[in-house]
Amino acid sequence: MTAASASHLNPTSTGTGTAHTLQWNMLPYVISFILLLGLVEQIKYMSKKRSIPGPSVVLPFIGNAIPLVRNPTKFWDQQSNLAKSTTAGLSVNYIIGNFIVFIRDTELSHKVFANVRPDAFRLVGHPFGKKLFGEHNLIYMMGQDHKNLRRRIAPNFTPKALSTYTALQQIIILNHLKSWVQLSHKAQAPIPLRVLARDMNLDTSQTVFVGPYLTPKARQTFERDYYLFNVGLMKLPIDLPGMSFRNARLAVDRLAGTLATCTAMSKKRMDNGDEPSCLIDYWMQETLREIQEAKLAGDTSPPPYSSDAEIGGYLFDFLFAAQDASTSSLLWAVTLLDSHPHVLARVREEVAGIWSPESDELITADQLREMRYTQAVAREVVRFRPPATLVPHIAAVDFPLTEKYVVPKGAIVFPSVYESSFQGFPEPDRFDPDRFSEERQEDQIYKRNFLAFGAGAHQCVGQRYALNHLVLFIAMFATLVDFKRDRTDGCDDIAYVPTICPKDDCRVFLSRRCARYPSFPEVVHAKLP
Repeated sequence: MTAASASHLNPTSTGTGTAHTLQWNMLPYVISFILLLGLVEQIKYMSKKRSIPGPSVVLPFIGNAIPLVRNPTKFWDQQSNLAKSTTAGLSVNYIIGNFIVFIRDTELSHKVFANVRPDAFRLVGHPFGKKLFGEHNLIYMMGQDHKNLRRRIAPNFTPKALSTYTALQQIIILNHLKSWVQLSHKAQAPIPLRVLARDMNLDTSQTVFVGPYLTPKARQTFERDYYLFNVGLMKLPIDLPGMSFRNARLAVDRLAGTLATCTAMSKKRMDNGDEPSCLIDYWMQETLREIQEAKLAGDTSPPPYSSDAEIGGYLFDFLFAAQDASTSSLLWAVTLLDSHPHVLARVREEVAGIWSPESDELITADQLREMRYTQAVAREVVRFRPPATLVPHIAAVDFPLTEKYVVPKGAIVFPSVYESSFQGFPEPDRFDPDRFSEERQEDQIYKRNFLAFGAGAHQCVGQRYALNHLVLFIAMFATLVDFKRDRTDGCDDIAYVPTICPKDDCRVFLSRRCARYPSFPEVVHAKLP
């Protein structure tokens, strides 16, 4: 049988060969097209980069995303070193189709913070935050709407409200410290505090924000969803089923829904005239007062930003802001107190002169204010290791950041709070709480460099709450617990998770220091309607 006859009898063979030939013929065109796209991308990158320090060549499409995900500490250190190499105080890079600008210079950071508006910069909180948090997150609001919402939030942080929270914070801190000591005793080995501190802060946030309205089962679900969210924060934004980013996005929806349910329950309770017992109660008490005043004035429409779903979303914003940043600060407080025993001794001496565990009394607001040195230690912890080192914004337009450089529209700009903390202050690399003393007042003299709580319209509205939590933890931890770090090479190096923490997750040996633990009241849960 001839080849022609075989081909005639087996047409499939001929068709397959033709298809393979066509594929091979197309391959050079496909490769050329990909190379062309890469070249166009490279040209666009270089035109935006101009003379600012940064990599000369970037990988097509993904840029330097892989080094960022693998070792964020090294990545941002390299950006910082590049920025230091020029008087502009800037460096650039390219991440998954996004041109980024790293800002080391404090005054340029202030320029970004002061220009959060539709025709300048938009705060994003996270490079892929809108996909995670949604369009209507508090982070993304600006202008009069943002001012109005902050005005509504303000009653949540009055002295009376903060006193309610400090009582809850102490009860929860004590319960967790006792469990930490037991865990260390059983292990007979150093224990890592990062997850333990995170769980304590989540317990604190749940109780302070919506405590009475979460059942034990709801808390378990809440904790699982928040874990999924936290994991997704550090992953590439691949929004496909089963991927960490998709799991995180869905978890945010569930978390906000749970908080919206808590909001509805609080409204009912506050409408009955009960006393506030958590943050959402203070919020709903003020909201109901506004609704009543509007009705008396003949306006039956609900106030803006007062629906259960909206407030549930804003509560999640609070949770996100309080949770990981606070965990970071607690871990660095333990680390820095261990490495500075003279600071620890002064904290213990001050607290002992003001509060005694044997009194079985909670630390009052007045006593908290008396702990001036402990307050200074807390502020220095936040300066020395600001939890959220970078505050990403997106340029809504081409923005002239300096006389010689215009940030291109769409660029993600990263003002570095961390870098600002080491500018201006005398001996900035030294951990020195006395810089915040009444005599030196470096927090006022170098106020523009102390950016841990942000600046401008989006400055942290809950910073007093956050500092109170850190001061209470330092006072109670130093008084009730003896501790020693398990020091190894590089244990205090910075790791991003996504806020910064010690590389070894702050491994410590713990034991009880006080004769007995204080006997605090249990958290009183409101009677639910």
